[in-house]
Amino acid sequence: MALRPYALLPRQYDHQKVLATTVDAWGRALWLICLDAELRPRSFGRPSPQPRSCPYDALLVIDDGGAVREQFLRDVSLSVTHLDALPNGRFVVQGYGAAGDRNAQIYGTDGRRRRSFAMGRAVEYLMADRRHHVWSAYGDEGVYSDPISAAGLVRWDSGGNHLWGYSPPKDVEYIDTVYAFNVDDGVAWADYYPSFPLLEVRTNGVVVLRRTPVVAPAGMAVHGEHITMLGGNRQSDRLHCCRLTESEALLVEEACLTLPNGAPLKRYARPVGRGRHLYLRGSSTRQWYVMTGV
Repeated sequence: MALRPYALLPRQYDHQKVLATTVDAWGRALWLICLDAELRPRSFGRPSPQPRSCPYDALLVIDDGGAVREQFLRDVSLSVTHLDALPNGRFVVQGYGAAGDRNAQIYGTDGRRRRSFAMGRAVEYLMADRRHHVWSAYGDEGVYSDPISAAGLVRWDSGGNHLWGYSPPKDVEYIDTVYAFNVDDGVAWADYYPSFPLLEVRTNGVVVLRRTPVVAPAGMAVHGEHITMLGGNRQSDRLHCCRLTESEALLVEEACLTLPNGAPLKRYARPVGRGRHLYLRGSSTRQWYVMTGV
């Protein structure tokens, strides 16, 4: 199966530094650009763009099916690592820096900050849906050191108010690190270390855990009674197409995911799962691809 090109940051922004990018619940590609940024080394991985000073004005580029528009977020006081769109034209960003433990900020339609709040440490995923729900999933550095992150998966309302945190059933291991994540309206799916169960959480209170045949997947697309899991089992380009039952995900078919031209899919950044769609990008922050699950 081949990925399809989805969105490309227009060429006029090629010289700009992208702090964070995602595809939101409405299918729009978002790029957050710092107009005054520099590449700085990290403790691991490649150097990343960082603002030269805080606060700063960030440029948000929004691609809605090929129609591109700009919006400024004013007086951002974080080095942003995650962003997403909220209902009613608002946005949420998360990162680290001058704001201390208040590491998440909500911006209104005018680009002005409406609220800052603490979202916890080691945020692996920040995703919102179209019904005023915001989900944050965490890695082990936060789970073992921060009271907010300790749940491993947390739900907020779109105003930044803490609503729910995951607590595993008896005899089920807690979340150490969320590996794969998918958010649709009113539901989140997570696959987590150490035992890699498939966790389904609905905003109406329903929580379901299922066994899966995949260890350490990188992403997933969910549609009805079917789930397509990418990676895992030491095969980063392998698709595992499964049928969901009450207690497990049953493997139905496997396939190999490639780039649109048929070239092997070797390395990619953390995918964004939105219901039946799985959005991927390679090492570049500028190009998004999409795979649609069965």
